[in-house]
Amino acid sequence: MPPIALSQCISRWPKPCYHPLSGGSFSRYKKEAFWFMSVAFDEMNGPGGALRSAYHELSLWLKETPPDALEYRRQEAELLFRRIGITFAVYGEAESTERLIPFDVIPRILSGKEWTTLEKGLKQRVKALNMFLSDIYHGRDILRAKIVPDDLIFQNPVFRPEMNGQDVPHDVYVHIAGIDIVRVDADNFYVLEDNARTPSGVSYMLENREIMMRLFPDLFARHRVAPVENYPDELLAALRSVAPLTSKTEPTIALLTPGIYNSAYYEHSFLADKLGVELVEGRDLIVKSDEVFMRTTEGLKRVDVIYRRVDDDFLDPLTFRPDSVLGVPGLMSAYMAGNITLANAVGTGIADDKAVYSYMPDIVKFYLGEEPILKNVPTYRCRESDDLKYVLDNLKDLVVKEVHGSGGYGMLIGPAATTEQIESFRAKLKKEPEGFIAQPTLALSTCPTCTEKGLAPRHVDLRPFVLTGKDHVTVVPGGLTRVALKEGSLVVNSSQGGGTKDTWILE
Repeated sequence: MPPIALSQCISRWPKPCYHPLSGGSFSRYKKEAFWFMSVAFDEMNGPGGALRSAYHELSLWLKETPPDALEYRRQEAELLFRRIGITFAVYGEAESTERLIPFDVIPRILSGKEWTTLEKGLKQRVKALNMFLSDIYHGRDILRAKIVPDDLIFQNPVFRPEMNGQDVPHDVYVHIAGIDIVRVDADNFYVLEDNARTPSGVSYMLENREIMMRLFPDLFARHRVAPVENYPDELLAALRSVAPLTSKTEPTIALLTPGIYNSAYYEHSFLADKLGVELVEGRDLIVKSDEVFMRTTEGLKRVDVIYRRVDDDFLDPLTFRPDSVLGVPGLMSAYMAGNITLANAVGTGIADDKAVYSYMPDIVKFYLGEEPILKNVPTYRCRESDDLKYVLDNLKDLVVKEVHGSGGYGMLIGPAATTEQIESFRAKLKKEPEGFIAQPTLALSTCPTCTEKGLAPRHVDLRPFVLTGKDHVTVVPGGLTRVALKEGSLVVNSSQGGGTKDTWILE
């Protein structure tokens, strides 16, 4: 039997919980903003109600399947998820009850051609993100070129000065990226957010597929669906490829979790199991002579790569927050000595910043000399006076977000807000404009979804997962489709009443 982390020998296993993360200038975007508020694009029945080819077989199957049979399978899926134990807790609620994230049994379907465009755009974007992060912690060419303002980087609370001049193994900063994509018509996908720190939700992508294959073999038989189950193998290969140069043997990989009370703990344990690596907490690791070791039942064992699901602030109490009990004292010393790879790298939070996001088209052009394949959603930077004036004058029509917010929190959806909420946000914007960006209210595309009243269109987004190793970038065909289950809602986050769907890419 292989050695296991000591903390995993302790029998204290309450029911695990899981919570996926939810995430241009004034003159360029003022006119385009109104275009975004058009009628939502129906991914199954396109403009004029004409059935789109990717949904042809699904449409026939739905006509052949009695509504009560569909409802029975939906209940079966819910029962399976409860047995597996995939629930999540919402931070800050008075009653810390666990919830099951609703799963919709009608898959979202994309054609191979649509996916090819998405895949190219995702690879391009993540490549530019890695180059951007390397630059801002080293030569800072993009700052000298005045593409991105200096203060947006240096005064940013997620910028890590400890990383200045620090090389990371193989110059890869974002090993796992979750890029949130929205669709507005047949031809255009837009990036809504970049998640480059600890993107979550991949366990649901994998579990959704497994449930669908178990419950709907007849529907699968009518399609050629690209597989997603090789994601753990692709992730493991990427992590092994970025082991530090000081590794002398087959690299040892561990997944660092904050512990069983973290809302995403289910995903941490799920991925560790799928990868065949140790799930560790900070107390399982020790640093000696600038090398990281894992305490096991057979003694200390060196660790070469840590897939960490702990935020920067809590990684090392000797470098960051001294009150952290989640991290490993001395971990940053080993990191700076080049003896450990952290995935994702320390300091990648800059790429998550929603104000930095607004510069991504320019970032892609600066580093790659290419036009972005995937466009940004038009974004107003409240830190800029013209944009702020426009936002304050049009709050009822816009979505306003905190630049460091996530999970659907800390945001204003103007068309759905009360006068009191709008005025409260107006005061926040005037007090701290640099803390917010604003975007037009998007008419997110819709997909057929099971509701209490039968099939109905509901708004969706998509989070594909992009893996970057030493010499290659991989995008598993599919991703996590999140769906706003409430009629008329545009908020897909699970903490705000959203659910998930399986995402089918047709080969």
